[in-house]
Amino acid sequence: MIKRHFFLVAAAVLLGLMVLAVVLKFVLADDGKGGGSERRGGAQAVSQAIVSQRTFSDEIRVLGAARGRRSVNITSSTTELITRVLFADGQRVAAGTPLVELRAREEDAGIIQARAQVTQAQREYDRFQALAERGIAPRVTAEQAETALETARAGLSAAESRRGDRVIRAPFTGVLGLTSVTPGTLINPGTLITTLDDISVIRIDFPVPERYVSVLRSGTAIVASADSLPQESFVGRVALVDTRINEQTRAVTVRAEIPNPGGRIRPGMLMRVMVSHGQRQGPAVPEAAVQYEGDGAFVYRIARGERGLSAQRVEVGTGAVEDGFVEILSGLNPGDRIVGSGLNRIQPGAPVTLQGEAPARPAGQGATR
Repeated sequence: MIKRHFFLVAAAVLLGLMVLAVVLKFVLADDGKGGGSERRGGAQAVSQAIVSQRTFSDEIRVLGAARGRRSVNITSSTTELITRVLFADGQRVAAGTPLVELRAREEDAGIIQARAQVTQAQREYDRFQALAERGIAPRVTAEQAETALETARAGLSAAESRRGDRVIRAPFTGVLGLTSVTPGTLINPGTLITTLDDISVIRIDFPVPERYVSVLRSGTAIVASADSLPQESFVGRVALVDTRINEQTRAVTVRAEIPNPGGRIRPGMLMRVMVSHGQRQGPAVPEAAVQYEGDGAFVYRIARGERGLSAQRVEVGTGAVEDGFVEILSGLNPGDRIVGSGLNRIQPGAPVTLQGEAPARPAGQGATR
């Protein structure tokens, strides 16, 4: 009985080992047929990039504040009541447009009095001029009457000028801001009535380190952008470089002008200014192809050998980064092939194949059927 059970257990164990052997055979056979898309014949499939010549430029990036080409606060020079408000908030006005009229009772009375004096002086002059021509009155009397007439006319001009001072006008063409004054408001000297800005052209003043003074001059192109206007950039030119350098900051103030036909840029906006100076040609690679380690950087150059393609780690010197490309100062030459992405999966000297290409066979290996 015991021997019978022993033979049954042994038979079951033997059958299990046979099943396990069959399973392992199929698994090993599948592995031998290939390793998927990532590896072909033991080589890592990678994308390649070609080192090519690109144009790079040196850039100065600073912050500046936008201002209108001309800006002014409209105020009064006297203490008086407002009798008429002749503008609307946000209105565009031409130079000389009346904005506010102040009470002018004394000035109006002065004009009436001055006109009466002119009328009287004119009659006196006409009468004495006629008498002098007929020889009845001396010529000196007519001359005195003429002087009195000119004096009266000057008085009338002065009275009209004082009356004109009671009307506040726009000093230049621009756009008015908000106002809180109404007819009946008592204003004092310096009281803000409204603002006026000429925003057809925007000025941006920004500081630049003194080492760049020699490369900045009137007419240098600039590109500005604002956080409040994403995806937009504005092109302008340097209008003036200040004649003095700030002794504390060691920077010079540069003024640029940007056309603003649509009024998109408002005075007071924070602007990011980029100034390009000097262009050069140099080898360049995509940013994804460069890996940084400490203070250095490296790429994997694709080299062909007896056993096919391999990835060689190459230390490179990098320069500017523009539009997704890195300037290569040393280590590579135009036309070199490098690994374009996935550098973290590659070991130095590892065999690689290019995506979309059949794996290279070592020399002397033929095809099998």
